[in-house]
Amino acid sequence: MRVRTVLNADEISRAITRIAHEILESNKGAGDLTILGIPTRGVPLAQRLTAKIADIESGVDPAQICGSLDITMYRDDLRHGKLRAPEPTHIPPGGIDGRTVVLVDDVLFSGRTIRAALDAIADIGRPAAVRLAVLVDRGHRSLPIRADHVGKNLPTAVDERVFVGLHEIDGEDTVTISWPDAGEEAQS
Repeated sequence: MRVRTVLNADEISRAITRIAHEILESNKGAGDLTILGIPTRGVPLAQRLTAKIADIESGVDPAQICGSLDITMYRDDLRHGKLRAPEPTHIPPGGIDGRTVVLVDDVLFSGRTIRAALDAIADIGRPAAVRLAVLVDRGHRSLPIRADHVGKNLPTAVDERVFVGLHEIDGEDTVTISWPDAGEEAQS
């Protein structure tokens, strides 16, 4: 397996700062904003985005606008053996009704995770708008979903793997792409 680093810690930090500014610009401030991270790595990314938004926009209390949205039971691949333990959903005190909800995830690939998140949101309330912020968009959509805010567009081959490492979970901030060596491809 060959591995290449695509983003280092400084580049991830700059991407989060840029996305925070984009969110505030498109929303005309943080007034009616709710930011929900999708576990696992979307949650710390959402927390970082919210902290950055609070640094930029005065009067923003991160605890009032940041939460998490577990989508485990909404996934369409549960019957295929892709199991993981559900994590808590935390909706900020203001709820989501009538608010602009920004879903945050680490990698956008097929779009199925976001479809599940939209289903989960529909069971919780009715936001005014739903937007999507991702650190990496690698393409290969199987559903008509696109991100509104992207840290890095990373065209990939289907057999390549993108890994986002975050300090809170993995001990370091990095985005890597890996692909099989020529000999490994022949063995598949």
